[in-house]
Amino acid sequence: MDRYILERDGQLDFYKVFLPRVNPSLDIDDILSDNNDGVINGNLLEFKLHVTDLNSVLFQCIKYLSALRVKGKPVPANILIIDVNAAAIWLYRSAPYLADIEKLYSGGASKDNSGFIGGNAEKVLHYDKPLDVEDIVSLLKENNFTKIHIDENCIVGWATSFYKTVPTARKEDFLGDDTGKHKTIGEIRKPVHFAQYIYPYTGQTNVKFNYLMDKLNDTLQKKNLGAFYTHQLYAEKSLELVRAAIARVPAGYDYIILDRCAGTGNLEAGLSDDELSHCIVSTVEYYEYKVLQELLGAKVRHIIPPIETAETFNAGLVTGADALSKEYIENPIIRQYIDNPECTVILFENPPYAETTSIEHQKKGVGSKSSSWKQSYVVSEMKKEVKGTASNDLGNAFIWSGFKYYLRQPTDSYIVYSPVKYWKVQHLIDRKFLGGFAFNRRYFHTNIDACIMVALWSYEQSNTNEFAIKGYDIILPQGLLSYCGELPVKRVHSIYSQKYYDKKKYDEDKFVGIFADFNGEEASKTRNSIRINPITNDNIIGYLVVKGANFDNPDSCVHLLTVGAYDGNGFYLRKGNYLEKLPMFCASRYITYNRAWTERARIMKSADGADRFNADVASGKLAQFLLKCLLFTCTEMQNHMRTFTGSDGRFYRNELCLDGTNGETIALRDIKGLALDDREKAILKQWETVLGWAKKTENYNPDLTYGVYQIFAELDTSHVDETTGGTVWDNVELHTSLAGLKTLVKNYYNSEIVPVLFEYEFLK
Repeated sequence: MDRYILERDGQLDFYKVFLPRVNPSLDIDDILSDNNDGVINGNLLEFKLHVTDLNSVLFQCIKYLSALRVKGKPVPANILIIDVNAAAIWLYRSAPYLADIEKLYSGGASKDNSGFIGGNAEKVLHYDKPLDVEDIVSLLKENNFTKIHIDENCIVGWATSFYKTVPTARKEDFLGDDTGKHKTIGEIRKPVHFAQYIYPYTGQTNVKFNYLMDKLNDTLQKKNLGAFYTHQLYAEKSLELVRAAIARVPAGYDYIILDRCAGTGNLEAGLSDDELSHCIVSTVEYYEYKVLQELLGAKVRHIIPPIETAETFNAGLVTGADALSKEYIENPIIRQYIDNPECTVILFENPPYAETTSIEHQKKGVGSKSSSWKQSYVVSEMKKEVKGTASNDLGNAFIWSGFKYYLRQPTDSYIVYSPVKYWKVQHLIDRKFLGGFAFNRRYFHTNIDACIMVALWSYEQSNTNEFAIKGYDIILPQGLLSYCGELPVKRVHSIYSQKYYDKKKYDEDKFVGIFADFNGEEASKTRNSIRINPITNDNIIGYLVVKGANFDNPDSCVHLLTVGAYDGNGFYLRKGNYLEKLPMFCASRYITYNRAWTERARIMKSADGADRFNADVASGKLAQFLLKCLLFTCTEMQNHMRTFTGSDGRFYRNELCLDGTNGETIALRDIKGLALDDREKAILKQWETVLGWAKKTENYNPDLTYGVYQIFAELDTSHVDETTGGTVWDNVELHTSLAGLKTLVKNYYNSEIVPVLFEYEFLK
């Protein structure tokens, strides 16, 4: 019998022996896809070099099964604990441990397992015995599962699995109940596809899933409606702004608090009964409307529509509750207050965000259908007054229409959640700012750390260009607000393409040549979306694109290439002025090296300091700073300039790199003017280390001039270890030296370059 030093070796040998007998098409990567030792049909397998405590290992397996349940994956009926050195298998059934499986566990599954007391194994088998081997094969072929109960901890996972299993399904197919006028019975209440995996959910309504309703929409509905969940702690904090707005109500006046996208009402959950009696709420999604009715229907002044009728359900939506429709704006229940001069209007909303050009929509071929809100009455009217891309954001449609159709007096207020760009760069409103907070977008049912502002606006006009908001993060699992200090928000009036792009016509330019993909390689002449006429000129050394003001997709909004980008949107760098253009490239990397949630979606790119910057460049004041930018550009990975021979027969050399193997580059020529300090010397020394290891790689071409990115892309190669499945670097010294360079560059960037970028408003 084999003896193993590594558990992994015993595990792989087991699979090599048994998989051909069970199912030769099974892939080990699929078996190991859930961070456990393997799931085969209805069996969870857990391997140990030596099993010393069966109860401890059993509890570890229970934690794995709990994780499968939360993910919406079937819970195997069998638990197989395997001692690879004893060639022994203990068989347990998972059903007796269902109560433990349906608990939540934190931390590593292999930790803190002592003290658990389970039952005896149903059977012990030895796979060095022929008869037992046949029993093991039979077990591994079993496809039985332990049914679990649906609750708030696992319903999102099961919803995701359901929509993958039934791509055409809608929310009612999963969540439907027999209350209300529309009585579709969903999968959780009468399992069909998951009949083998889940018990029917017996809750009469869906109120238990109150805070998850936006995550339970089918894939397209999530995109169409957007997400407007608000974490309870943030919702409660924003009530301070609501009460500040109520304090502005003139004596003797009535007031209403209107939320046109209330979801299930979690924004309003912390309001007092008196405050709720002034609320008017609505939501466009049918199952959220039903929960909203149940939770707040008896407490608020009005809900739109006030009662459910046979016509209320409309393909998963609520008839009459579309806040972007003319019908909603003219709703008589709301209009009676808007038309009353002695009633103060307070809007309190977390508008939805929808991105209908997503891959999910394209795959399903319903992009135009899911963009129907863009043809709404509000957006059509908005486009008459608002130019540019602001009308492409669903949240902006709510904000614009709030001021357009509902607020009308100086003491009216709008408390609204949204990224700051609608005020900062899109200039959607010019109103008086009365206070606000910054919250972390991660806690709005997303996976992104970014800044969401909740602001209290007055209806009064204002031309302010700066204000401050107090930042609050959430500390989990304690569930506490953490104060992060005051964060300035400054308005952006111009972007790089307006002030810094080189739009000069050069007489020597020839409109021939090639264009590049974003990875720096030559692009195919047949590819779609070609929007550039290539230019060649002896004074051209590269092509720079820095799009827009925000950092929503930082790597896709900046391209530094040897030749023109196939889709344009940039300009050619020239030998005579390229240095003064590099701060744009440097600024574009800010979020890459400053990932705190307080920065993303608050800090943006700006050209507002162009006049001061250009004057100081002309005077020579910024000569050393520009050379620091050059050093950063030559050692930063997003510089995708490459050296290659194009299909036009021309040799294109990367001049913005520090490889002098084939002669001095323009960067090497100019960097001589930099008065080097210890950090800069360390970066240059590390670059020499990188280049030295690059020259020792198998793919190195001595005829090329290499920059950091070309070394990374073409020489820092790797392969997958067939035994462990891990990545093995072909030249670990090169890979290590590249990582070291990245660390030095990051620290240098934040200390030497970022402060000046803020000073001249490249970042704002």
